[in-house]
Amino acid sequence: MVLALVLGLATACGGGSDTGGGGTTAKGGEDGSPKVTITPADGNGKARPDQGVTVTASGGTLGQVSVKLKGAEVPGALSPDKTRWRSQWTLRPGASYQVSATATSTKGKSTTATSAFRASRATAATRVNNVVPSENETVGTGMPVFVQFNKAVPEKAKAAIERSIEISSSTPTEGAWRWLSAGESFNGLPSIVFRPKHPWKPRQKVSVTVHYAGLKIGDDVYGDRDITRSFRIGDSHTVNINSKTHRAVVRKNGRVIRTWGVSLGTGGDVQADGVDHLLTTSGIHLTMDHVRLERMRPPGKKKGDPGWYDEKVPWATRISNSGEYIHQNMDDPSCLGNRNCSHGCARSPAADAQWFFHWSYRGDLVTITGTKRNLAWTNGWGLWQLPFNTWAKGGALGKPLTTATLR
Repeated sequence: MVLALVLGLATACGGGSDTGGGGTTAKGGEDGSPKVTITPADGNGKARPDQGVTVTASGGTLGQVSVKLKGAEVPGALSPDKTRWRSQWTLRPGASYQVSATATSTKGKSTTATSAFRASRATAATRVNNVVPSENETVGTGMPVFVQFNKAVPEKAKAAIERSIEISSSTPTEGAWRWLSAGESFNGLPSIVFRPKHPWKPRQKVSVTVHYAGLKIGDDVYGDRDITRSFRIGDSHTVNINSKTHRAVVRKNGRVIRTWGVSLGTGGDVQADGVDHLLTTSGIHLTMDHVRLERMRPPGKKKGDPGWYDEKVPWATRISNSGEYIHQNMDDPSCLGNRNCSHGCARSPAADAQWFFHWSYRGDLVTITGTKRNLAWTNGWGLWQLPFNTWAKGGALGKPLTTATLR
């Protein structure tokens, strides 16, 4: 519940104001008018952003509270007994706020207190680098939400950051946040990632707001700004690729709409890390990006090494960080639908690779079965490889949540 007050409203005001104890207090009078205290105090030029705004009433109940930032109301809530109001989120560093609050006693006597202050300008070097998906992007039903940071986030700040994130969707969806280190993240940026327990229901909107401004990130330094992303979940797109049958089966909203013969990885190149880099990984992949013409070279090799290749491959849809794509076949066409001849990708007929390139969203589910190499959950967007209960334990709060209803 948020109650608004037009500044300048005429009310009875008992006593003066003081700035002791970090707050401004309008004292009640002998006539039984209540006392109202606003924190931060009037004139404070370095108010702690993480403390927010608090208004309390003694000897009465709050009826009207207004906190404004650049003329807009700041959201907050009254306690059940209406003696305390607190802002919902932290304050924006360096911003100026105006507060007015009125309390009324049981005898009908009123007191009004006001405060104008500025939040501390001290911002942390740790910042939100990006939020994925992009604004207004249409994505697949497997799409995670990535909040990426420019540097490692202090452990003591993670719980506050996690609580600060509002995520809403047209259909309430159970999911959980998990923190990823730079080494676990697909692009080397420390991140907190939301993954639904089950794929998103198709054809709905999702909104994410990170209320980062004013969060205490380090000693006396605070998050610099909030960031919001709104995107859309598209139709349900799923792809099943079987290494034994050499077929790709594509479904839209549960109905098979296209199939074609593929050729997966041959295997036979076990390197020092013990991994056979020519085997396609089995598991739940997600489409990650689309490249019209991708240059492909083997990991861990240089020109002149056995197994070296350097090719430019068209219509490449990435499905992992270990060099796996669904792309146009550039070699022996007799392999397609019959045997595994590739370097680890899902080679496809030109028409099918081009069609899939244009048809698929980022975040579509691609399930590959039948190979002897499993997809690691840290490989690209292989996040669905982790059981959900394990995934949820990786959050600072360690528990699932259900998205709010987006209206």
